[in-house]
Amino acid sequence: MKKKIILFDTTLRDGEQSLKSNLNTKEKIEIALALESMGIDIIEIGFPISSPNDYQTSKKISYIIKNSKLCGLARCKEKDIDMVYKSLKKSNNFRIHLFLATSPIHIITKLKTTLNKVIEKISFMIKYARQYTDDIEFSCEDGSRTPINDLCLVVKTAIDAGATTINIPDTVGYTFPQEYYNIISYLKKKVDNIDKCILSVHTHNDLGMAVGNAITAINAGARQIEGTINGIGERAGNCALEEVIMALYTRKKNMNFYTNINYQKIYYTSKIVSKICNIPLAIHKAIVGSNAFSHSSGIHQDGMIKNKKTYEILNPKNIGLNKTKINLTSKSGRAAVKYHMNLMGYKKNTYNINTLYKKFIKLADQKGQIFNYDLESLAFNNEIENNTEYYSLIYFNVQSNSNISIAIIKLKCGKIIKLEAATGLGPVDAIYKTIIRITNYDIKLIQYILKAKNHTEESIGQVDIKIKYKKKFFYGIGLSKDIIKASVISIINCLNSIWKSDKVQQNILKINKVNNFEE
Repeated sequence: MKKKIILFDTTLRDGEQSLKSNLNTKEKIEIALALESMGIDIIEIGFPISSPNDYQTSKKISYIIKNSKLCGLARCKEKDIDMVYKSLKKSNNFRIHLFLATSPIHIITKLKTTLNKVIEKISFMIKYARQYTDDIEFSCEDGSRTPINDLCLVVKTAIDAGATTINIPDTVGYTFPQEYYNIISYLKKKVDNIDKCILSVHTHNDLGMAVGNAITAINAGARQIEGTINGIGERAGNCALEEVIMALYTRKKNMNFYTNINYQKIYYTSKIVSKICNIPLAIHKAIVGSNAFSHSSGIHQDGMIKNKKTYEILNPKNIGLNKTKINLTSKSGRAAVKYHMNLMGYKKNTYNINTLYKKFIKLADQKGQIFNYDLESLAFNNEIENNTEYYSLIYFNVQSNSNISIAIIKLKCGKIIKLEAATGLGPVDAIYKTIIRITNYDIKLIQYILKAKNHTEESIGQVDIKIKYKKKFFYGIGLSKDIIKASVISIINCLNSIWKSDKVQQNILKINKVNNFEE
């Protein structure tokens, strides 16, 4: 029979501690709702004693969240415990989470006390908290660096006092997986009342071991995993819950465990947390990074096209993503080019793959990533059309006053020179509106990303944009020391791709007319 793993999320408490500024109530509620929708069992929504805002936010969330159990953190102090109760008492179901350090370095240098006094305090405070709820969690802070026999004594005392969940944190991310396995196994064997509680682990990522330690702890007998979405948290972060969840899911034939997670909500929740916390995901981040389901090597792409299981152990649809990405770069082979042409609906007899591939490699060496509209242009436009930059910048000037900006832009459009001006809410909006006046294109700016290519005094700014035109997406990059100029260049690069795309459609119509005439 499969055993359930309880998922305890501390994004709103431990995760928030790593942010440059605190989350406001609205932001915390949005994250809490996403976690509830994802199926998280327990949401630690804050440390109510830490600030009036944390207390009030915890109180508001307690009225909203109905399905996940809510939890508040408290030191082993009566006033902390009282504040958790006051903030969560309106909730259908809540937990009080107590913690106290148990390792020698913490007891001697931080607490300046003895192990015996720590044990007495733990027992008293757990009993005190029991007046408010039967659901008490106790965390042995720095538990992984606590001598094992001392840890056994602390755990037994906490359970005897009424704790129903015992958490063994790797507070500083120091422990190796085998060591963690040994700690949990030893507690399971030596603490005579251990079966009266759920063993939990809270792993940090200082040595990159957080997820590995969590999985190892599960195998040793832990039944609750604490972590955060995207692994955010103190220093190097926490255990990334989405990684643990998908590891258990992917290896379910080897591991006899399950969770109550709605897998389809994983990607959405990850993006919500990333956006609200203003922590961009690393592109190679496991499970949710933009490269997690992308393939660029020609050999890998060929295998993926034939059978996805050759290079993918997860189906992106499981986490709420639509599909795998087969990137088009200079490393791609003919199989990837044919795959993308087929995706666009072009049959093999409508283009010559060898000719197209030669053109593709040449352009990919120059440009880097190739998009489908580039492929179309290479396949159906002639060399002159492909080498033509129909739109080129002659002059621009952008002036801003308060929230209003005015842009004046002069472009060479083929053989014609056009000059237009427009106002907008900021420089980018003004540039965008001026470009529309010049080209008459019905375009929509979908994404604008500003990056720094380097961080010297001569820093070059990079602007990446995404534009929608006729149900297609076009991408442009602009580089300049002047960010406004980089913005203009990126849009002009998009315009030239749009012009070539329109030429493709015109040329295809001509080809079809000729074919119909010959028939």
